[in-house]
Amino acid sequence: MSTFGEDLIQSLSEALAHAKGEGPAIVHAPMAPREVRKQAKLTQAQMAPLMGMSLSGYRKWEQGTRRVSGPAATLLRIIEKEPEAVRRALLSS
Repeated sequence: MSTFGEDLIQSLSEALAHAKGEGPAIVHAPMAPREVRKQAKLTQAQMAPLMGMSLSGYRKWEQGTRRVSGPAATLLRIIEKEPEAVRRALLSS
């Protein structure tokens, strides 16, 4: 069997275990982008570039028509705790 096939079988096994409530899956609480932005005292136009996205894409998060997941949720958590650190990191590039 190919490596791809083995990876696919492994992924499906992990998904099945997660669906059964087993396994090491990590589930994060949903993020509220609007609350993070307000806490950081930013406008939508200021927040979108911090997230590396367009203003319209960011607005879809706040309107609930698009879901926050993966690395974006992690970045929101960092902005929630240390907004100035994110600004400094992005301005230094």
